[in-house]
Amino acid sequence: MYHHSLLLNRLPLLLRKNVHTSPHSSKKISHLLQAHGNCILAVNRQQLRCWSSTSHLRKTTKHTVDNGEGSGRITGTKEEIKHPIDNVVSSHSSQLMKSLPHTSQQYAQLARLDKPIGTMLLLWPCYWSTAIAAAAPQNELLTAAYTSFEISNVIGDPKLLALFATGSFLMRGAGCTINDMWDAKYDKKVKRTSERPLASGSLSYRQATAFLGVQLTGGLAVLTSLPHLEYCFWLGASSLPLVVAYPLMKRYTNWPQLVLGMTFNWGAFMGWAATHGSLDAHHGLSVVLPLYAGGVCWTLVYDTLYAHQDKEDDANLGLKSTALHFGRQTKPILFGFSVLATSSWALAGYNVGFEEPYYFIGCGAAGSHLIWQVATADLQDAKNLAERFKSNNTVGAILFASCVAGNISITAASGA
Repeated sequence: MYHHSLLLNRLPLLLRKNVHTSPHSSKKISHLLQAHGNCILAVNRQQLRCWSSTSHLRKTTKHTVDNGEGSGRITGTKEEIKHPIDNVVSSHSSQLMKSLPHTSQQYAQLARLDKPIGTMLLLWPCYWSTAIAAAAPQNELLTAAYTSFEISNVIGDPKLLALFATGSFLMRGAGCTINDMWDAKYDKKVKRTSERPLASGSLSYRQATAFLGVQLTGGLAVLTSLPHLEYCFWLGASSLPLVVAYPLMKRYTNWPQLVLGMTFNWGAFMGWAATHGSLDAHHGLSVVLPLYAGGVCWTLVYDTLYAHQDKEDDANLGLKSTALHFGRQTKPILFGFSVLATSSWALAGYNVGFEEPYYFIGCGAAGSHLIWQVATADLQDAKNLAERFKSNNTVGAILFASCVAGNISITAASGA
């Protein structure tokens, strides 16, 4: 038994070092694994070489967290990845990041340069609002200025779209830096986040603070480049308390994803204000409030699904999330938020004056995509959840295309 225990303890080391064991050791390993009921494999030297070449070792653990599928507590066992995996990394962005000098790579990782999906989720509400804002004057003033298919009448002001793209990149990175500065001590204990620069110690808090200053300065430069400067400045600056507070919410409320939604969809206000100079112009609040509400519901769907990856670590650390709060009712609740998101987006289009069905068909397509995400989500499979999270770039694009289609229909009608 002593020899068996020693061999079992040394097995991971043997695998990591790709040691060629003797036939006698291989036979012992085989008997030992079978005796413990872990597997029925004839372990030989070739199999050990194969195992040692894999990038991730797996372990079997018992789960006691609510699985969210309606079956209460998990009482069985489940295979999980032993080493941290982040499935939302973009291969192209990751290659770009690796081409940077080593020190720059750490800052790029802090800003999540290798995960552009976060920037896109922040950007789409800005684009929706800018595009849908172009529809309002066309409905109210059917003048010669709106009878041609000018690009600004179809997609919104291209200069604004470029500024919002730059601002989203900078401010999403700043938000990630703030998040990691608040959460480094927790990130160290979560498999998915343990290798982040502050959690791993590859960057110091002083370095992160200096980097945050650069990011916020860049964001300020974008904000002061918007038209209707005074109004847009104060409207944009009013979102900063949400940006700073969001990382703390998981410590105090079961609804941190709600605060994230309120933060990430602030662009639904900015696009309209930058186009018209005020949220009140052209009855803007009747449009942007449901657009914003729909975006918040959308965020609750995608980030609750994503949060199921960390629910065990969060529970162990005493952190909160809608994934833990909803538990077995996750899917029914998210179906409800999907319907609310779709209805809110449709209301925004109705209030801005879209009459042709194109915009509303697009809303239905975006809503159907959300329903698909929830229906096919495996709340115990990190890869499955990450794929659905990344697919929300499609939801944002569908709704933007819907706004463009609605604008085209209005422009065509005004020129008839």
